[in-house]
Amino acid sequence: MAEGLVKRALHIPIWEYIKRMARAATTSDAFNAVAEPRRRDILNYLAMQERSVGEIVDAMEMEQPSVSKHLKVLKDVGLVEVRRDGRQMLYKVNAMAIRPLHEWTSMFERLWKHQLLRIKERAEANDAQKQ
Repeated sequence: MAEGLVKRALHIPIWEYIKRMARAATTSDAFNAVAEPRRRDILNYLAMQERSVGEIVDAMEMEQPSVSKHLKVLKDVGLVEVRRDGRQMLYKVNAMAIRPLHEWTSMFERLWKHQLLRIKERAEANDAQKQ
């Protein structure tokens, strides 16, 4: 009987672990911050020029409190910088903080290019065999 209890205790469904596993805070680093698609949209919008919160709200078609929360996360991890101009807060991308993201994704870009080249070579070889 004790043997049966031991066997059952060793099998715990994966979802039991997942429920208890701590998630990294979105403010812990740039990678977690950009995991949220709306934050990536905001970064894309800020990429070329400094913008006010109102401009971001209008462009993103989001409520101002939501935009402000996303901007706070991006600011806390250093991806955007803010300055006051009278009553307006103006945000711009901090390009140096985005560099680690770019460098990390560049590694995968090389992999994708290599894979696409292999697919192209196979397709051309198959095409040549058919002719």
